[in-house]
Amino acid sequence: MTGADTTCASARAGTILGVARSLGHPALGRLDRADPWLRLAVPILLTLFLAALVTSAWLQSRDGRAEALAKAAIEIDVIASFAAIDLARHGAATGDAQIAAHLATVVHDLPEAALIRGRVLVVADAAGIIKAAHPPQATLPGTLIGLLGEGQPLSAFGDRAGVMTIVAADGTEVVATVRSVTGPAGTAGPLRIALLQPVESVLAPWRARTSGQMTLLAATIVVLVGLGAAYFLQANRARAADHVCEKVSRRIDSALSRGRCGLWDWDIARGRIYWSDSMYELLGYKRADEFMSFGDVNAMIHPEDSDFYALADELAASRASIVDHEFRIRDAQHNWVWLRARAELVQDKDDDGCHLVGIAVDITEQRRLAEASAAADIRLRDAVDAISEAFVLWDAENRLVLCNSKFRRLHDLTPEIAAPGRAYAEVMRSGRQPIVAHEILREERPERGARTFEAELADGRWLQISERRTNDGGYVSVGTDITTLKRHEERLLDGEKRLKQTIADLRVSRQTLEAQAQQLADLAERYLEQKAEAEGASRAKSEFLANMSHELRTPLNAIIGFAEVMEQGVFGSLGSPRYADYCKDIRSSGEYLLSVINDILDMSRIEAGRIKLEKRDILLPEVVDRATRMVAELARSKSLALVVDADAPAQLFADERAIQQILVNLLQNAVKFTPEQGRIVVRTRVVGEAVNIYVEDTGIGIPNDAMKRIGRPFEQVETEYSKTYQGSGLGLAIAKSLAELHGGSLRIRSQVSVGTVVMVHVPLNGGHVLSRAA
Repeated sequence: MTGADTTCASARAGTILGVARSLGHPALGRLDRADPWLRLAVPILLTLFLAALVTSAWLQSRDGRAEALAKAAIEIDVIASFAAIDLARHGAATGDAQIAAHLATVVHDLPEAALIRGRVLVVADAAGIIKAAHPPQATLPGTLIGLLGEGQPLSAFGDRAGVMTIVAADGTEVVATVRSVTGPAGTAGPLRIALLQPVESVLAPWRARTSGQMTLLAATIVVLVGLGAAYFLQANRARAADHVCEKVSRRIDSALSRGRCGLWDWDIARGRIYWSDSMYELLGYKRADEFMSFGDVNAMIHPEDSDFYALADELAASRASIVDHEFRIRDAQHNWVWLRARAELVQDKDDDGCHLVGIAVDITEQRRLAEASAAADIRLRDAVDAISEAFVLWDAENRLVLCNSKFRRLHDLTPEIAAPGRAYAEVMRSGRQPIVAHEILREERPERGARTFEAELADGRWLQISERRTNDGGYVSVGTDITTLKRHEERLLDGEKRLKQTIADLRVSRQTLEAQAQQLADLAERYLEQKAEAEGASRAKSEFLANMSHELRTPLNAIIGFAEVMEQGVFGSLGSPRYADYCKDIRSSGEYLLSVINDILDMSRIEAGRIKLEKRDILLPEVVDRATRMVAELARSKSLALVVDADAPAQLFADERAIQQILVNLLQNAVKFTPEQGRIVVRTRVVGEAVNIYVEDTGIGIPNDAMKRIGRPFEQVETEYSKTYQGSGLGLAIAKSLAELHGGSLRIRSQVSVGTVVMVHVPLNGGHVLSRAA
């Protein structure tokens, strides 16, 4: 969640409870923000200071050396001038001893410090030969040139060269000057004075002073470097400490967030409360300030829970120092969250105030589980009390935990006696023990600490008592009334006896049935043989009828032809008119007989499977038209109305002759069995991938008991004794067989004295499938 600003975050990192005082000062915040720049500026400033210090020391050392040399040159110039004047004052000297005596006098006249630090005063004659020296030198050269070196300006120019720093003949760097001793009237005397001082001696004080300064400088550098190192070490330690503190704070916040809890710090005197970030996250609020006012927090508390003002008064009066309180608080979504606050009153030494510091844990889920557990406990008690068995539960110390009303009724216990916590002996002593007539153990190998047995009470009831040990050492006992089961068991035993007797009877019956089954197998075998013989006879009959029909058609055609010739009198009159009537009867009888023979021949071919359909695409309306024309004359002779109701032109793949024969046979039957002034209707309807052909008439109808026989070969409604209509009974059979050969069917619906409807169902393209399957 979004917290407060950086200063607040630093304050919380410094004190996990949020008591931010000096760490929250604005100057500390500015210093914290300037810390990176300070870390960069301190080493730079320290380096610049050390560089300036070293440079200053070097300049001072250089200037001191130059100053020492200049001072030495001045002193040498003064001393040499004074010695020359003093020596000239003593007068001219001729011998070496006198020159040495005069030099000693001059030295005596000089200050004591004039010839210190290696200064040598030398007296030479005009030729440059050294006559005397002070202090005496054991290895002093004989001439002035030998002392100063050849080519020196001092040897050539004398006083005019002044004081110079030269390299002597022995290679030593010296500061030297040469003076001529003045004779009478200012003339140049015969003597010359040379004063020399080694540069090493001149610079000895400077070196001693410079060495001290360098030592002090080195010490200063070491101290400054140490201070810088200490600063960086301390800064790194502070940074590491801040990092550790921040990490610890994050981990604590993460742990608090994962644990659904938050930290509280209540400053009672100032009336302000600090919440940790996890507390804000728990309730879904955003941190607006570091601290919250007491009134704001109290407004979030549920009004039915304890008032924080009363709690504050109690804490202020020091009547309590530890708080363990559960309450509800409103979250950002206006839902109530149960919290359990555990805190302790502590004294803050910094501000001399009392703080209530502790943790608040989200116990909403625990409260919900507790409520659910209480509800489940109530439901469990209700369920235990509602069961039909006597139930009792004892704990490991043999004290009552739970029992139901059936157990109390069985032992005649009051609810006060059967209260949880009562000892087993006390409960049993207060109740009435049922009288057990006898017991029957139901388990051959009972479990350890468990048993199940049946007990018959004195009043005739039976109880099945099951006792089991629980995991905590107690035991549970359930007593089930099994009186009905025992009665049923007795009936089952009686039924078992009867069943055994029945099984014995069935065993005898089984043997009888096995003998009968053998007989039936023999009969079935004979039936199959006779069926094969009958099928062979049927095929022989069909072949015979086909042959006989073929043999009868030839003479019958001759009879019909000759009868027609005689009827028409082609070769002359027959005489009596009655002969013409006889010829007409002969022709009509012959034609009828021919139609019967044709039907028999078609039926025999169908049964023998020798008929072959010649299928092609045909138009159903054309076939219907030809069929109706073939029976139109016969229908007009009976004054019948023949109506065709065709659907849209239907094209089907079928044998045109077979479809026409189906229609002609159905129409002939309709004309035959429809009285005069009747009505015959032919309808065609396309239904899906098939066509339905309906032939409806208003004829005599078919009785229900004769419907099963209709469609069989040679079957007619009328018997041979009550027959009023001619016919072989093969028309419907042939039509049905031809429809089935096309993959269709034929169905009849009829009502006596009302009429008959015959429906032929033929697939439109089923013939293609049938032809491919064939």
